[in-house]
Amino acid sequence: MLYYLSLLSGWFGPLNVFQYVTFRTVGAALTSFLFSLWIGPRVIDALLRLKLGQPLRRREEVHKLADLHESKKGTPTMGGVLILFSLTLACVLWARPTNPFLWLALGSTLALGTLGFCDDYAKVRKKSSGGLSGRKKLLVQGGVAAGVAGALMLNPQTREAALKLQIPFVREEFFLMHLPMWAAILFFVFIIVGSSNAVNLTDGLDGLASGCLLTVALVLGIFAYLSSHAKLATYLFLPRVPGGEELVIFCASLFGAALGFLWFNCHPARVFMGDTGSLALGGAVAVVAICINQELLLAIIGGVFVMEAVSVILQVLSFKLTGRRIFAMSPLHHHFELRGWSETAVVTRFWILSAVFALAGLASLKLR
Repeated sequence: MLYYLSLLSGWFGPLNVFQYVTFRTVGAALTSFLFSLWIGPRVIDALLRLKLGQPLRRREEVHKLADLHESKKGTPTMGGVLILFSLTLACVLWARPTNPFLWLALGSTLALGTLGFCDDYAKVRKKSSGGLSGRKKLLVQGGVAAGVAGALMLNPQTREAALKLQIPFVREEFFLMHLPMWAAILFFVFIIVGSSNAVNLTDGLDGLASGCLLTVALVLGIFAYLSSHAKLATYLFLPRVPGGEELVIFCASLFGAALGFLWFNCHPARVFMGDTGSLALGGAVAVVAICINQELLLAIIGGVFVMEAVSVILQVLSFKLTGRRIFAMSPLHHHFELRGWSETAVVTRFWILSAVFALAGLASLKLR
């Protein structure tokens, strides 16, 4: 919206600054961050008044972990609405409203956030850690992901780029043009559903998911900017994404919103994001990665999320096939808790890993 102020630059020259993506990126990040800080206490108070506390898993389910997390009882959940409010406001103010990538990313994020809200509400209403059934959630996630994939395929301006797969650390581009379109759509569905659930699994300790998301959003924003710049994209052998600069605004808004939420979510957390936030944020970064042809890069920079998801898969397979557990408990962060690491130590070390994975992703810009 503020972009249109640049049209008045002929009348007042300084307004021309609103057309520059760098200025709008900083503005979006600051807006979402400051709005989060301003509205955060009000959201938390509202959640407390409505008694929307996070239901904890029973002692029979988690045993020793129940003692470690006893102090979290009654902490309000659904704090993801704070992130979604801040993200939406910043995007509406600072992004160009005619950009299809922006609305694709924001729309899918809000759709997954709505799903997460329904799941959180079901948990609170039942006073149980079990909300909507896994089948229902996967069905809705798959529908949202299929909608994103379909929108990219049906648009002639984005179809060709959507059918390209950029391999990190490899200069040449590999094309999926020889595959049927339905196969490419299934790939996008896998990326979005997998990322959404991976962030959801990571959201188990104070500040863990929101902190790790910061580095992912930052790196994706950098790649979106480079891919939207013709000369830089050519120099760095990146796929050219016209219009991708508005995804930089989206990533900056996401970064600021997550940073503001972390202010209240750091240990000891005053609010949890719940599925409202985790399902939405995982889907958000996946959609951005798909739009800029960096699906495989997401697996690198989101290495912590991948580790958490893989630990659950391995635990389930091992128990079903051998009757033994690989980890003391999955997801992985609970394993280290039960091995004696404090919650703060686990979160801080996972943040460090997230930064290392982000640096590895950035290294792929030149190591080709």
